[in-house]
Amino acid sequence: MSVSRFGVSLDEDLLKALDNYVSDNGFSNRSQAIRHLIEKNMVEEKWKCDNIVAGAVVLVFNHEKSDILKRSSEIRFDYKDYVLSSQGFYLNDENYMEITAVKGPSRILTEISDKLISLKGIQHGKLVMSKAG
Repeated sequence: MSVSRFGVSLDEDLLKALDNYVSDNGFSNRSQAIRHLIEKNMVEEKWKCDNIVAGAVVLVFNHEKSDILKRSSEIRFDYKDYVLSSQGFYLNDENYMEITAVKGPSRILTEISDKLISLKGIQHGKLVMSKAG
């Protein structure tokens, strides 16, 4: 892959924000951070276009207080054409983390994650998507 160099002019506040972003995220330099931001933007644009993407829905909940495992399984079954795999982990005596790998149109993946995350009892939920190819 060839690399091109170019200059960028930023006002002091944006430069400070970029340097903080580099530091906070452990990038080795500004170029790496800028590449990451551009790639992230490209992926988010693909989501808007409803392109095929891959992702993961992460849920954290207390497995003893509700029937979330059963209900999340029913939702995954309803979307079996888009669910690649699901795996669960006991984080401690009460909390459970479920990760569901998904692939399909971004609109559908968002729909799946919204249904899972909105289940009563979910303490934390997040959808992470990336380009699928």
